[in-house]
Amino acid sequence: MTGGEPGLLDKARIIAGPGYNRWLVPPAALAIHLCIGMAYGFSVFWLPLSKQLTAAGAGAACPKDMSFFAELFATGCDWHVATLGWMYTLFFVFLGCAAALWGGWLEHAGPRKAGVVSAVCWCGGMLISALGIHTHQFWMMILGSGVIGGIGLGLGYISPVSTLIKWFPDRRGMATGMAIMGFGGGAMIGSPLAVDLMKYFGTATDVGVMQTFVVMALVYFVFMLGGAFGYRVPATGWKPEGWTPPVAKTANTMITQRHVHVSKVWGIPQFWLVWMVLTMNVSAGIGVIGMASPMLQEVFGGNLIGVAKKFGELDKTQLAAIATVAGGFAALLSLFNIGGRFFWASLSDKLGRKLTYTIFFILGGILYASIPGSAAAGSKLLFVGAVCIILSMYGGGFATVPAYLADLFGTQMVGAIHGRLLTAWATAGILGPVVVNYMREYQLGLGIPREQVYNQTMYILVGMLVIGLICNLMIRPVADKHFMTEAELANEKRLAHERAAATEVGSAMGGATGAVSPVVVMLAWAAVGIPLAWGVYRTLLSAAKFFS
Repeated sequence: MTGGEPGLLDKARIIAGPGYNRWLVPPAALAIHLCIGMAYGFSVFWLPLSKQLTAAGAGAACPKDMSFFAELFATGCDWHVATLGWMYTLFFVFLGCAAALWGGWLEHAGPRKAGVVSAVCWCGGMLISALGIHTHQFWMMILGSGVIGGIGLGLGYISPVSTLIKWFPDRRGMATGMAIMGFGGGAMIGSPLAVDLMKYFGTATDVGVMQTFVVMALVYFVFMLGGAFGYRVPATGWKPEGWTPPVAKTANTMITQRHVHVSKVWGIPQFWLVWMVLTMNVSAGIGVIGMASPMLQEVFGGNLIGVAKKFGELDKTQLAAIATVAGGFAALLSLFNIGGRFFWASLSDKLGRKLTYTIFFILGGILYASIPGSAAAGSKLLFVGAVCIILSMYGGGFATVPAYLADLFGTQMVGAIHGRLLTAWATAGILGPVVVNYMREYQLGLGIPREQVYNQTMYILVGMLVIGLICNLMIRPVADKHFMTEAELANEKRLAHERAAATEVGSAMGGATGAVSPVVVMLAWAAVGIPLAWGVYRTLLSAAKFFS
């Protein structure tokens, strides 16, 4: 190989040799996604951080009229929860931007290098944030976790997509569903872990968040490096034993055998149709996630604890009791969000991506429209059942879309194309909550009772799903003119350091791995499975409060 041996992080170094067990790749992806998925759980830090100086006896809350920019540099007062929440917003803004900007680089550099950069950014960002907490400088938290950590999120999120799809051409949906399930499950592990660590490090004068950030950053760094170094890519031409690609004449016309270059997708109608499909599905889902807990409390009020009173008639003790029930409801929703990612993505391998999304929109629309009726009837079972299924389809939408893109645009640059599609996530993250929150405040201003303020919102979300359904039904196979020619594809494979055949892998590749012991595979799955099982157990304990 010209230029000497490939470096430790180079893509050429990680091309798997003959006999490599592809089931070692999903736990590597899970190791990274379970760590960066803690972004969903950062809200557990807001209340402790808003009392950091007060706990130390050194200050009080920042004045209400203090501007956001003044709070960035304020050292003598405690930050507001609303100000801290900007970190959460920045996570997903920079996730989408990083995925869109560096998706093409990832395809050439390979998943190991992207995974290492993700680990350095995500964990290094947490350490910078810890320093910001120690010095009480919020701008350092914004820079550390919000910006640098957000870049790590984007690279870590898309790092396994292309690799998994190439390892599992026979089960694309299931493969990406496993990894993206991990992103949804990250908070199930990270949130209770963070609470436990804050209790351990907390004292009468210290909330313990700084030490928690340091410990979690170090633990995550070990896991993420393990995942990054566990990545392998298949040699060009590799296919699962006993599997033959479908013949063109009998193949599903929605699954192409050719490849589109990422630089062309902005001009392809199918890309924007899938973009709208994801935007509408996620906007509606985020809208429900953001208001699920208050909606349950305001709709059912005292009925949640066997008291025949409306929400506004409850005293502080009763309000605290229904808040505990609502916390269990939120935990239950997280389980359906995680489970839906794997279930629906795997099912899409059987049904096809287009039909799966059609189910999301039609069934989802029926369920959203049913919520006002079940609320008016006082049926908690129907209400909770509808919201749980809705959340499973929200997660399923995220997990199914990478396979949808691979079907339409080919597998060569699907990671980069997926990165650009994630701008839909950033858009939905603004659209969904804004619509829901605005409608709620508007209807409260009209004097509509709290238990009825969500009715019109549900019908608006149904409208979003109708738009998504129409866009999904309009998707057709991509026109021939958009695909790379044989010469363009050969050049792209050269840039991506791909070898023509598995026989070229070996000494030329710096000793890439071949056959692996089944014991190693089991240990790899245990490394991610045990923490995930612990997170599910803790979440089930919280969910049990809803049924008790």
